[in-house]
Amino acid sequence: MKAFNIRRPNEALRPAIQDKINNLTKPKGSLGMLESLAEQICMVQQTLTPTLNHPQNLLFAADHGIEREGVSLSPRDVTWQQTCHFLQGGAGISFLCKQHGFTLKVIDAGVDHDLPYETGIINKSIRRGTRNFRYESAMTLDETDLCFQHGADMVDMCIEEGSNILSFGEMGIGNTTPSSIWMHMMTDIELEKCIGAGSGLNTAGIRHKYEVIKDSISHYSGDKSPLDIITWFGGFEMNMAVGAMLRAAERQIVFIVDGFIMSSCVLAASKLYPEVLSYAIFGHQGDESGHKLLLEALHAHPILHLNLRLGEGSGAVCAYPIIESAVLMINEMASFKKAEVTKYF
Repeated sequence: MKAFNIRRPNEALRPAIQDKINNLTKPKGSLGMLESLAEQICMVQQTLTPTLNHPQNLLFAADHGIEREGVSLSPRDVTWQQTCHFLQGGAGISFLCKQHGFTLKVIDAGVDHDLPYETGIINKSIRRGTRNFRYESAMTLDETDLCFQHGADMVDMCIEEGSNILSFGEMGIGNTTPSSIWMHMMTDIELEKCIGAGSGLNTAGIRHKYEVIKDSISHYSGDKSPLDIITWFGGFEMNMAVGAMLRAAERQIVFIVDGFIMSSCVLAASKLYPEVLSYAIFGHQGDESGHKLLLEALHAHPILHLNLRLGEGSGAVCAYPIIESAVLMINEMASFKKAEVTKYF
């Protein structure tokens, strides 16, 4: 299994970062989250003058065997249709990336369709959809390993292109179901609190989804380790995102976490390598049931709360201007000494 060498940022610089932030021309702590974001980015980059270069959103797409059990309101075909749509400029993540200066990379992790790779979709397909984990493991350990490698390779590509901040998104009909299972099994939060409407299930649909998940877990015969859980119940797009997050942390760059599914992925990544959380900025708290509880379990402080539940990286990209403001704050605000302003706190 692919291993990562992830270290927490060196703490030696933290007092100097805090001193610089505290001596900007403002009351101490008055810029709130901008200050904590600036401190985190400075720590990751190990500098008092951080930069944000060439942001990119990596959108991993794949189909799920569990979709055959009727756990989603949307049909499987939507996965490939949306995957083709993203690079045409008309999807939610398309206009957001354009607005905020992100390059959008769309990666086929395992879509059940012959995709038009000539349009710019990147082919990293493991197979055409996972197996149905109600009856068997969604993938093999070798397939999980390959997901990690492909996710890492995509991050390496972005870094070679000059990126030092990334966000991750997903497309995969049915993927709130494995996300709910990951959340339940890796946090011990009550199963019913981990399950939501996904793409729009009604009360009866949510109950059916709960019964399918409960039955799937009852047939699970693994060792309950994080690696085994994400292999048995995961999606190719999800495990690829886990690998990408781990590589970003290994390469010491900041990444922005999107909604419920990507939060489940960073949960899994943190169970494998706890140090990964030092590099994660949480973009938003979404409207999917359970996301708030999951963020609390991660001790995360999301930037936005806009009632989003689209996925694709949309909430992460929306949060980017706030992250930019944090970097501009520490780089462009004057100190009391430089501005010749009396310190007033």
